[in-house]
Amino acid sequence: MARSRMIALAVAVLLVGLATGVLGALVNRHRTVAVPTVPQDRPGPVLLVPGYGGDARGLLTLAAALVSAGRDAQILLLPGDGTGDLRVQAKALDAAARAALARTGAASVDVVGYSAGGVVARLWVRSYGGAGLARRVVTLGSPHHGTKLAGLASVFSPDSCPAACRQLAPHSDLLDALNHGDETPAGPEWVSVWSTSDGVVNPPNSSRLDGAVQVVLQRVCPAARTAHDELPKDPLVLAVVRLELAATPVVLPGPADCSRLR
Repeated sequence: MARSRMIALAVAVLLVGLATGVLGALVNRHRTVAVPTVPQDRPGPVLLVPGYGGDARGLLTLAAALVSAGRDAQILLLPGDGTGDLRVQAKALDAAARAALARTGAASVDVVGYSAGGVVARLWVRSYGGAGLARRVVTLGSPHHGTKLAGLASVFSPDSCPAACRQLAPHSDLLDALNHGDETPAGPEWVSVWSTSDGVVNPPNSSRLDGAVQVVLQRVCPAARTAHDELPKDPLVLAVVRLELAATPVVLPGPADCSRLR
């Protein structure tokens, strides 16, 4: 009888041990590691990420405005012609960010992503090392949930819709994965600037980014009619970007700020 009880006790201990090990493995498997919040009061260099096609000329006005405000600002040169896989572009952003930190000795970078460049910045933060390097991420007219123009092109003109075009279609595999769960993961502060008169991001509220400060230009200056290609050079947008990249906390400007920001 004693031998039977000892065997039963050993089996029970073994089962408890196995259960504890399995439970521990499951807990460890689903445990998330907190990303340290990047200090917000010490701005570093600014990286400007162009939109689809990679044309840097559209960001020259914004870069000049930031430099005149005393910031170190550089425009990212996208690999290829800027129409390839957005994940490859995110890796290029990571390399540029690390080079900028090494060059300046700063602790973090700020990123301004125009149009598809905002999606690239989000990919970088989520999957390619940006969470611990970015202080602020500001997106300008970015199709965070896709644009119908890319969706139509991918269906009716697939030969003229390369990888980035297909990835910017609503509910593409890339965007569905990027928008699953937290759209603004920990690390940087997030700001999304967009216009209801965009014309390229369709619908315009595709630029809405959950968890970010939403700066809708028409809610700041109701008469604003800023189109997509005007965003990086519009005086209101330039002022908003400078404001959001300051050493002070991010803010949500409103109609009372219109005349000051214009």
